Amino acid sequence: MAESLFEFVAARLEEATSLDKLEARGTVRIALKEAGLDPRSVTIEQMAVMLVRAMPKELGSRGVERADEVCRELATAVKGFTDVTARRETPEDIFRRLGTR
Repeated sequence: MAESLFEFVAARLEEATSLDKLEARGTVRIALKEAGLDPRSVTIEQMAVMLVRAMPKELGSRGVERADEVCRELATAVKGFTDVTARRETPEDIFRRLGTR
């Protein structure tokens, strides 16, 4: 089975920090929830923005050093994520989201 975008980010976060697997996955879930995103349907663009805007705070609260730098590197890695199961935001997604505000 192909690695999901969520799993990709959690694994890279685990590698880049002292967080264990469960802590990394939980931190990504919390940051996504704070951003109003679902781990199962988050797009590459949404994940990249969440990593820069919401994740540094979550990592900082967990005592991770260089949180901003780690998050920028993760956001760059996410933009290169090429798994075919990763969703990209379509124009329909944008209009649907705008219609719910």
